[in-house]
Amino acid sequence: MKDLPAAMRPREKLLSLGPAALADAELLALLLRTGMKGLGVLQLAEKVLGDLGGLSGLLQAQPAQLKRLKGLGPAKSAELMAVMEMARRSLQGGLATQPVFNSPQLVKDYLQLRLGNLPHEVFAVLFLDAQHRLIACEELFRGSLTQTSVYPREVVKRTLELNAASLILAHNHPSGLLEPSRADELLTQTLKSSLQLIDVRILDHLVVGRGGALSFAERGLI
Repeated sequence: MKDLPAAMRPREKLLSLGPAALADAELLALLLRTGMKGLGVLQLAEKVLGDLGGLSGLLQAQPAQLKRLKGLGPAKSAELMAVMEMARRSLQGGLATQPVFNSPQLVKDYLQLRLGNLPHEVFAVLFLDAQHRLIACEELFRGSLTQTSVYPREVVKRTLELNAASLILAHNHPSGLLEPSRADELLTQTLKSSLQLIDVRILDHLVVGRGGALSFAERGLI
C-alpha cells in the first residue's frame, strides 16, 4: 500500500472522496490492512473477492469458506465475520421498524445474506406483527425439505407463541436455482391452510439462492 501514490491509497481516497469512490477490492483492503508474502493487500483483496464470487459472495460466505482462503488468518476472518453479522443485523433492524410491504427488496436482501450461501437447505419463517413489522426470523427446519419434513403444527405452535399476525416463509436452494418446485408450491398451500385456522396470513414465500430471491407473491402463487 505504501508503494502507491497517497491519492490512490484506499484510506486517503476514502477520506477525500468518500466510500462510494472506492472499488470493492479497495474497501476490502481497508479491512484486511495487510497482505501476505508475495501478495500486496490490494491483490489479496482481489483474490478473495475472485474466490468468493465478488462482494455479494463475501457477505454470504460461511466461516468454513473464509478459513480455507490463503492469506486470511483467524484475526482477519473474525473481522470479516463481524462485519457480515453487522450487515445482517442492520437489515433485520430495518425490518423491525417498518412494515415489510414498504421495503420488499430489504426482505430479499436480508434473506439472501442469511440463507443464500448455506450449504444445506433451511426453512425459515419471518414472524410479523399486526403492522407487518418483523418480530423474529427463525430457522425452523433444515435438511432436505419436503411437504412431510416441514411440520405445520410446529409452525402454528411457534406463531401462537410469538403472537404473530402474519408470516413470510423462506427457504434456500443450495444449487442456486431459484425456480420453485411443485413440492414447494404444495408445502406453501398446506401451511396456508393450517394457518388460516388461527386467522394468520402467509404474505409471501421466498426461494433464496446465491443470485437473489424469488417471490411467490410476485409470481401469483400465494
